[in-house]
Amino acid sequence: MSRPARRICVIARCDPRFLGRPFSCWSLAKLRDYLIEAGYVTAVSVETIRRVLHERGVSWQATKTWKASTDPDFTAKMRRILDLYDHPPADGRVICVDEFGPLNLQPRPGRAWRPQGQPVRLRATYTRDQGVRHMIAALDLTTGRLHYRIRDRKRWREFLYFLKTLRRRWPDQRLYLILDNFSPHKHPEVRAWCAANQVELVFLPTYASWLNWIEAEFAAVRYFALNGTDHRTHAEQDTAIGDYIRWRNQRARPKTGFATGSKIRHPDYPFKAA
Repeated sequence: MSRPARRICVIARCDPRFLGRPFSCWSLAKLRDYLIEAGYVTAVSVETIRRVLHERGVSWQATKTWKASTDPDFTAKMRRILDLYDHPPADGRVICVDEFGPLNLQPRPGRAWRPQGQPVRLRATYTRDQGVRHMIAALDLTTGRLHYRIRDRKRWREFLYFLKTLRRRWPDQRLYLILDNFSPHKHPEVRAWCAANQVELVFLPTYASWLNWIEAEFAAVRYFALNGTDHRTHAEQDTAIGDYIRWRNQRARPKTGFATGSKIRHPDYPFKAA
């Protein structure tokens, strides 16, 4: 790599504020102006900078957030969940449970194949006076099927009612439920019922929702059932969600191989900084 090309890549990856510029990211034009003013290049076009960055694997990417778990028992809880994913107990089923929502009524941006310059247009809304609903769902790893209920509330009563539907579905098996630390999941009535009905609650570490396999399924529900829609009633929206889940369940396969290539599989994860 030539020295000018190396300079372009290094500066592009820097925060402009560290170099005395009053902005938080580079545009190609601002990057070009800085390189010329700082004397790193004598003359260069925006297109040349774009090509140099592309050829050397530097691309325009979105900033993402990450919340590290503060759970003192993070490692033990994570390994327990991974072991349930990898080696489901012979005496029962492993089921991932969570709430999805809130399901309000609004035009939702999405993507669609369209002629160039002719995107789908949705109305804009400023008032939403029809309330919200919530979906409680369970992903059965044995079959890969989703089971769900949509309700107006998501209190411990609704959650316990949903658990009872799961218990009736598999009456002779012990249920191992992977779920987060939402307070209704830990309500004394819920805990007592689970203890009396062969249901084991396996809680995620705090700030580790990514360990719940159902999160990926929720992303698909949002993408394929809601994005790009403008439902006017909750009944219409509930039907759209139900139609997608039924279509999905007809094609479901057992869930195996969770994050097999991820760094979380390393025996020393989470890695300690030196």
